[in-house]
Amino acid sequence: MPVYFVRRVLAAIPVMLVVAVFVFLLLRLTPGDPAAIIAGDMATPAQLERIRDTLGLNDPLHVQFLSWMGRILQGDFGTSLISNKPVIELVEDRMWPTIWIALITITLSVIIAVPMGVLAAWRHRTWVDHIVMTFSVLGFSIPVFVIGYLLIKLFAIDLRWVPVQGYKAPSGDFGGFAIRAVLPALTLASIYIALIARMTRASLLDVLNEDYVRTARAKGLAERRVLFRHALRNAAVPVMTVIGTGFALLISGVVVTESVFNIPGLGRLTVDSIFARDYPVIQALILLTSGIYVAVNLLIDLSYTLLDPRIRY
Repeated sequence: MPVYFVRRVLAAIPVMLVVAVFVFLLLRLTPGDPAAIIAGDMATPAQLERIRDTLGLNDPLHVQFLSWMGRILQGDFGTSLISNKPVIELVEDRMWPTIWIALITITLSVIIAVPMGVLAAWRHRTWVDHIVMTFSVLGFSIPVFVIGYLLIKLFAIDLRWVPVQGYKAPSGDFGGFAIRAVLPALTLASIYIALIARMTRASLLDVLNEDYVRTARAKGLAERRVLFRHALRNAAVPVMTVIGTGFALLISGVVVTESVFNIPGLGRLTVDSIFARDYPVIQALILLTSGIYVAVNLLIDLSYTLLDPRIRY
Protein backbone atom coordinates (compact mmCIF):
# COMPACT_ATOMS: atom_id res chain seq x y z
CA MET A 1 0.00 0.00 0.00
CA PRO A 2 2.70 2.65 0.83
CA VAL A 3 4.56 1.94 -2.42
CA TYR A 4 1.35 2.16 -4.43
CA PHE A 5 0.39 5.42 -2.70
CA VAL A 6 3.80 7.02 -3.32
CA ARG A 7 3.72 5.92 -6.96
CA ARG A 8 0.29 7.48 -7.48
CA VAL A 9 1.35 10.73 -5.80
CA LEU A 10 4.48 10.98 -7.96
CA ALA A 11 2.35 10.37 -11.07
CA ALA A 12 0.13 13.31 -10.10
CA ILE A 13 3.01 15.81 -10.00
CA PRO A 14 3.51 16.02 -13.82
CA VAL A 15 -0.25 16.38 -14.23
CA MET A 16 -0.36 19.41 -11.93
CA LEU A 17 2.71 20.88 -13.66
CA VAL A 18 1.04 20.62 -17.07
CA VAL A 19 -2.10 22.22 -15.63
CA ALA A 20 -0.03 25.06 -14.17
CA VAL A 21 1.65 25.76 -17.52
CA PHE A 22 -1.68 25.64 -19.34
CA VAL A 23 -3.38 27.98 -16.86
CA PHE A 24 -0.51 30.46 -16.92
CA LEU A 25 -0.31 30.63 -20.72
CA LEU A 26 -4.08 30.65 -21.25
CA LEU A 27 -4.68 33.64 -19.02
CA ARG A 28 -1.60 35.54 -20.16
CA LEU A 29 -2.48 35.19 -23.85
CA THR A 30 -6.19 36.09 -23.57
CA PRO A 31 -7.30 39.62 -24.48
CA GLY A 32 -7.40 42.17 -21.69
CA ASP A 33 -4.81 44.19 -19.80
CA PRO A 34 -4.71 43.73 -16.00
CA ALA A 35 -2.93 47.07 -15.68
CA ALA A 36 -5.84 48.85 -17.40
CA ILE A 37 -8.31 47.11 -15.09
CA ILE A 38 -6.42 48.23 -11.99
CA ALA A 39 -5.75 51.79 -13.12
CA GLY A 40 -9.18 52.49 -14.61
CA ASP A 41 -10.25 54.23 -17.79
CA MET A 42 -8.61 57.57 -16.92
CA ALA A 43 -5.08 56.20 -16.47
CA THR A 44 -2.23 57.64 -18.51
CA PRO A 45 0.18 55.45 -20.52
CA ALA A 46 2.92 56.20 -17.97
CA GLN A 47 0.73 54.97 -15.11
CA LEU A 48 -0.13 51.81 -17.02
CA GLU A 49 3.54 51.16 -17.69
CA ARG A 50 4.44 51.55 -14.01
CA ILE A 51 1.71 49.05 -13.03
CA ARG A 52 2.94 46.57 -15.63
CA ASP A 53 6.47 46.86 -14.26
CA THR A 54 5.18 46.32 -10.71
CA LEU A 55 3.23 43.21 -11.73
CA GLY A 56 6.10 41.90 -13.86
CA LEU A 57 3.95 41.88 -17.00
CA ASN A 58 6.80 43.29 -19.11
CA ASP A 59 9.10 40.36 -18.29
CA PRO A 60 9.42 37.41 -20.71
CA LEU A 61 6.81 34.70 -20.26
CA HIS A 62 9.26 32.15 -18.88
CA VAL A 63 10.47 34.62 -16.25
CA GLN A 64 6.89 35.41 -15.28
CA PHE A 65 6.09 31.70 -15.04
CA LEU A 66 9.08 30.83 -12.85
CA SER A 67 8.36 33.77 -10.56
CA TRP A 68 4.69 32.82 -10.35
CA MET A 69 5.46 29.14 -9.64
CA GLY A 70 7.94 30.14 -6.93
CA ARG A 71 5.25 32.14 -5.14
CA ILE A 72 2.67 29.36 -5.60
CA LEU A 73 4.99 26.79 -3.99
CA GLN A 74 5.28 29.14 -1.00
CA GLY A 75 1.50 29.39 -0.70
CA ASP A 76 1.34 32.89 -2.16
CA PHE A 77 -1.30 33.08 -4.90
CA GLY A 78 -0.95 36.81 -5.26
CA THR A 79 -3.36 39.67 -4.66
CA SER A 80 -6.73 40.20 -6.27
CA LEU A 81 -6.63 42.90 -8.92
CA ILE A 82 -10.14 44.05 -7.99
CA SER A 83 -10.49 43.81 -4.20
CA ASN A 84 -6.76 44.18 -3.45
CA LYS A 85 -7.04 41.30 -0.96
CA PRO A 86 -4.81 38.21 -0.86
CA VAL A 87 -6.24 35.57 -3.17
CA ILE A 88 -5.87 32.84 -0.56
CA GLU A 89 -8.19 34.80 1.79
CA LEU A 90 -10.85 35.19 -0.91
CA VAL A 91 -10.73 31.48 -1.70
CA GLU A 92 -10.89 30.47 1.97
CA ASP A 93 -13.91 32.73 2.57
CA ARG A 94 -15.79 31.27 -0.40
CA MET A 95 -14.63 27.66 -0.04
CA TRP A 96 -16.57 26.61 3.05
CA PRO A 97 -20.11 27.32 1.76
CA THR A 98 -19.35 25.18 -1.30
CA ILE A 99 -17.80 22.39 0.78
CA TRP A 100 -20.74 22.22 3.20
CA ILE A 101 -23.32 22.14 0.40
CA ALA A 102 -21.26 19.52 -1.46
CA LEU A 103 -20.99 17.27 1.62
CA ILE A 104 -24.72 17.43 2.30
CA THR A 105 -25.54 16.84 -1.36
CA ILE A 106 -23.28 13.84 -1.88
CA THR A 107 -24.30 12.26 1.45
CA LEU A 108 -27.98 12.65 0.63
CA SER A 109 -27.40 11.30 -2.86
CA VAL A 110 -25.57 8.17 -1.68
CA ILE A 111 -28.10 7.41 1.06
CA ILE A 112 -30.99 7.58 -1.42
CA ALA A 113 -29.42 6.43 -4.69
CA VAL A 114 -27.55 3.27 -3.66
CA PRO A 115 -30.64 1.52 -2.18
CA MET A 116 -32.63 2.65 -5.22
CA GLY A 117 -30.07 1.14 -7.58
CA VAL A 118 -29.89 -2.09 -5.59
CA LEU A 119 -33.68 -2.37 -5.54
CA ALA A 120 -33.91 -1.72 -9.28
CA ALA A 121 -31.31 -4.40 -10.03
CA TRP A 122 -32.94 -6.88 -7.65
CA ARG A 123 -36.36 -6.28 -9.26
CA HIS A 124 -34.99 -6.08 -12.78
CA ARG A 125 -37.63 -5.54 -15.51
CA THR A 126 -40.44 -5.05 -12.99
CA TRP A 127 -42.46 -1.93 -12.20
CA VAL A 128 -39.95 -1.05 -9.46
CA ASP A 129 -37.12 -1.04 -11.99
CA HIS A 130 -39.17 1.06 -14.40
CA ILE A 131 -39.95 3.68 -11.73
CA VAL A 132 -36.28 4.02 -10.75
CA MET A 133 -35.20 4.34 -14.38
CA THR A 134 -37.93 6.90 -15.08
CA PHE A 135 -36.72 8.99 -12.15
CA SER A 136 -33.15 8.70 -13.45
CA VAL A 137 -34.16 9.95 -16.89
CA LEU A 138 -36.04 12.88 -15.36
CA GLY A 139 -33.07 13.72 -13.14
CA PHE A 140 -30.82 13.96 -16.18
CA SER A 141 -33.34 15.71 -18.41
CA ILE A 142 -34.63 18.58 -16.27
CA PRO A 143 -32.16 21.50 -15.99
CA VAL A 144 -30.90 22.11 -12.48
CA PHE A 145 -32.10 25.72 -12.38
CA VAL A 146 -35.63 24.58 -13.24
CA ILE A 147 -35.58 22.13 -10.33
CA GLY A 148 -34.25 24.87 -8.09
CA TYR A 149 -36.99 27.32 -8.99
CA LEU A 150 -39.68 24.64 -8.63
CA LEU A 151 -38.43 23.79 -5.13
CA ILE A 152 -38.35 27.48 -4.21
CA LYS A 153 -41.90 27.94 -5.49
CA LEU A 154 -43.22 24.93 -3.55
CA PHE A 155 -41.33 24.92 -0.25
CA ALA A 156 -40.29 28.57 0.15
CA ILE A 157 -43.11 30.58 -1.44
CA ASP A 158 -46.21 28.38 -1.21
CA LEU A 159 -45.55 26.36 1.96
CA ARG A 160 -43.08 28.83 3.54
CA TRP A 161 -41.15 26.06 5.23
CA VAL A 162 -37.69 27.38 4.33
CA PRO A 163 -36.16 30.73 3.30
CA VAL A 164 -36.02 31.52 -0.40
CA GLN A 165 -32.28 32.26 -0.55
CA GLY A 166 -29.24 32.96 1.57
CA TYR A 167 -26.53 31.22 3.54
CA LYS A 168 -25.44 31.04 7.17
CA ALA A 169 -22.28 29.45 8.51
CA PRO A 170 -22.96 26.29 10.57
CA SER A 171 -20.57 27.43 13.30
CA GLY A 172 -22.64 30.50 14.10
CA ASP A 173 -26.19 29.20 13.62
CA PHE A 174 -26.44 25.53 12.70
CA GLY A 175 -30.23 25.59 12.57
CA GLY A 176 -30.20 28.54 10.19
CA PHE A 177 -27.53 26.85 8.10
CA ALA A 178 -29.45 23.56 7.91
CA ILE A 179 -32.74 25.12 6.90
CA ARG A 180 -31.05 27.18 4.17
CA ALA A 181 -29.02 24.23 2.88
CA VAL A 182 -32.05 21.99 2.28
CA LEU A 183 -33.17 23.40 -1.07
CA PRO A 184 -29.70 23.75 -2.67
CA ALA A 185 -28.79 20.22 -1.57
CA LEU A 186 -32.05 18.76 -2.91
CA THR A 187 -31.60 20.63 -6.19
CA LEU A 188 -28.10 19.26 -6.75
CA ALA A 189 -28.95 15.82 -5.34
CA SER A 190 -31.66 15.29 -7.96
CA ILE A 191 -28.94 14.93 -10.61
CA TYR A 192 -26.53 12.84 -8.56
CA ILE A 193 -29.24 10.53 -7.22
CA ALA A 194 -30.21 9.74 -10.80
CA LEU A 195 -26.57 9.19 -11.82
CA ILE A 196 -25.54 7.06 -8.83
CA ALA A 197 -28.74 4.99 -8.90
CA ARG A 198 -28.29 4.25 -12.59
CA MET A 199 -24.64 3.28 -12.13
CA THR A 200 -25.43 1.12 -9.08
CA ARG A 201 -28.13 -0.73 -11.00
CA ALA A 202 -25.92 -1.34 -14.03
CA SER A 203 -22.94 -2.49 -11.96
CA LEU A 204 -25.06 -4.77 -9.79
CA LEU A 205 -26.73 -6.41 -12.79
CA ASP A 206 -23.27 -7.41 -14.04
CA VAL A 207 -22.47 -9.37 -10.88
CA LEU A 208 -25.84 -10.82 -9.84
CA ASN A 209 -25.38 -13.78 -12.21
CA GLU A 210 -21.84 -14.56 -11.07
CA ASP A 211 -21.04 -17.91 -9.49
CA TYR A 212 -20.24 -16.52 -6.05
CA VAL A 213 -23.68 -14.87 -5.85
CA ARG A 214 -25.42 -18.12 -6.76
CA THR A 215 -23.25 -19.92 -4.20
CA ALA A 216 -24.18 -17.42 -1.48
CA ARG A 217 -27.86 -17.92 -2.26
CA ALA A 218 -27.43 -21.70 -2.31
CA LYS A 219 -25.99 -21.54 1.21
CA GLY A 220 -29.28 -20.06 2.36
CA LEU A 221 -28.00 -16.54 3.12
CA ALA A 222 -30.60 -13.82 3.45
CA GLU A 223 -31.23 -11.93 0.21
CA ARG A 224 -30.31 -8.63 1.84
CA ARG A 225 -26.92 -10.03 2.86
CA VAL A 226 -26.33 -11.44 -0.60
CA LEU A 227 -27.15 -8.12 -2.24
CA PHE A 228 -25.30 -5.72 0.04
CA ARG A 229 -22.38 -7.78 1.36
CA HIS A 230 -21.48 -9.95 -1.62
CA ALA A 231 -22.86 -8.41 -4.81
CA LEU A 232 -22.69 -4.69 -4.00
CA ARG A 233 -19.14 -4.84 -2.69
CA ASN A 234 -17.89 -6.33 -5.94
CA ALA A 235 -19.95 -3.87 -7.96
CA ALA A 236 -18.82 -0.84 -5.97
CA VAL A 237 -15.75 0.15 -8.00
CA PRO A 238 -17.57 2.08 -10.78
CA VAL A 239 -20.05 3.45 -8.22
CA MET A 240 -17.17 4.86 -6.15
CA THR A 241 -15.77 6.47 -9.27
CA VAL A 242 -19.06 8.26 -9.94
CA ILE A 243 -19.39 9.36 -6.31
CA GLY A 244 -15.84 10.70 -6.19
CA THR A 245 -16.11 12.52 -9.49
CA GLY A 246 -19.44 14.00 -8.45
CA PHE A 247 -17.96 15.28 -5.20
CA ALA A 248 -15.07 16.90 -7.10
CA LEU A 249 -17.56 18.60 -9.43
CA LEU A 250 -19.51 19.93 -6.47
CA ILE A 251 -16.40 21.26 -4.72
CA SER A 252 -15.21 23.00 -7.87
CA GLY A 253 -18.32 25.14 -7.66
CA VAL A 254 -21.80 24.73 -9.05
CA VAL A 255 -22.36 28.13 -10.61
CA VAL A 256 -26.06 27.89 -11.46
CA THR A 257 -27.17 26.56 -8.07
CA GLU A 258 -25.09 29.07 -6.14
CA SER A 259 -26.55 31.87 -8.24
CA VAL A 260 -30.16 30.69 -7.84
CA PHE A 261 -29.88 30.35 -4.05
CA ASN A 262 -27.49 33.30 -3.52
CA ILE A 263 -24.74 31.16 -1.96
CA PRO A 264 -21.35 32.92 -1.70
CA GLY A 265 -19.32 29.92 -2.85
CA LEU A 266 -16.51 29.15 -5.26
CA GLY A 267 -18.82 29.04 -8.27
CA ARG A 268 -19.94 32.65 -7.90
CA LEU A 269 -16.38 33.74 -7.14
CA THR A 270 -15.27 32.10 -10.40
CA VAL A 271 -17.90 33.91 -12.46
CA ASP A 272 -17.19 37.28 -10.82
CA SER A 273 -13.45 36.86 -11.35
CA ILE A 274 -13.86 35.93 -15.02
CA PHE A 275 -16.04 38.94 -15.77
CA ALA A 276 -13.59 41.23 -13.94
CA ARG A 277 -10.54 39.54 -15.53
CA ASP A 278 -9.07 39.07 -12.09
CA TYR A 279 -6.20 36.85 -13.25
CA PRO A 280 -4.69 35.85 -9.87
CA VAL A 281 -8.07 34.67 -8.56
CA ILE A 282 -8.87 32.76 -11.77
CA GLN A 283 -5.50 31.02 -11.69
CA ALA A 284 -5.90 30.04 -8.05
CA LEU A 285 -9.40 28.65 -8.63
CA ILE A 286 -8.35 26.57 -11.64
CA LEU A 287 -5.35 25.17 -9.78
CA LEU A 288 -7.55 24.43 -6.76
CA THR A 289 -10.08 22.62 -8.94
CA SER A 290 -7.36 20.60 -10.65
CA GLY A 291 -5.82 19.70 -7.30
CA ILE A 292 -9.20 18.52 -6.02
CA TYR A 293 -9.68 16.29 -9.07
CA VAL A 294 -6.22 14.79 -8.67
CA ALA A 295 -6.76 14.19 -4.92
CA VAL A 296 -10.18 12.62 -5.47
CA ASN A 297 -8.85 10.33 -8.21
CA LEU A 298 -6.02 9.32 -5.88
CA LEU A 299 -8.51 8.43 -3.14
CA ILE A 300 -10.63 6.51 -5.64
CA ASP A 301 -7.59 4.51 -6.78
CA LEU A 302 -6.79 3.67 -3.17
CA SER A 303 -10.37 2.60 -2.56
CA TYR A 304 -10.11 0.17 -5.49
CA THR A 305 -7.46 -1.81 -3.63
CA LEU A 306 -9.78 -2.11 -0.62
CA LEU A 307 -12.94 -2.99 -2.56
CA ASP A 308 -11.46 -5.34 -5.14
CA PRO A 309 -8.73 -7.75 -3.95
CA ARG A 310 -7.88 -8.59 -7.56
CA ILE A 311 -6.25 -5.16 -7.97
CA ARG A 312 -2.57 -5.36 -7.15
CA TYR A 313 -0.60 -2.71 -5.31
